[in-house]
Amino acid sequence: MRFSSKKRRRNPTKTGNSPSSGFSRFLALVTALVVCASLGGAQSAKPKKGEAQPRTLTGVISLPDGKQAVRAVVLLENTKTKSIISFYSQPDGSYFFHELSPDVDYRVSARLEDQTSPTRTLSAFDSRKEAVINLKIEQKK
Repeated sequence: MRFSSKKRRRNPTKTGNSPSSGFSRFLALVTALVVCASLGGAQSAKPKKGEAQPRTLTGVISLPDGKQAVRAVVLLENTKTKSIISFYSQPDGSYFFHELSPDVDYRVSARLEDQTSPTRTLSAFDSRKEAVINLKIEQKK
């Protein structure tokens, strides 16, 4: 048997000890962590403690004779941005707006043809998560 003073060189592709294979493992680990973190964040649909929870505004539009106003236009104005969202009342006269910010005042009114209702306000100080504002369309004078 012959002994050599030279050390044998390892083949990095067989043992996996090369710098590039370590980087590959590190990259795979980071990718797995990012995917897990994004999946965990996507499951949390509820607001965290201390965050404002969105609210809902519903109500019924009625005519001067007490009947429900079918297909009346309901206008909701965000007083902070001045944007207006419209909605047609349902066959039973009801309307609804979801996902409203609790930190904003909203003005709501209804109209049917040339008749309108008085404008009502949903205040940011109103802490109800499901606010109800019924509107009555007045006769034109």
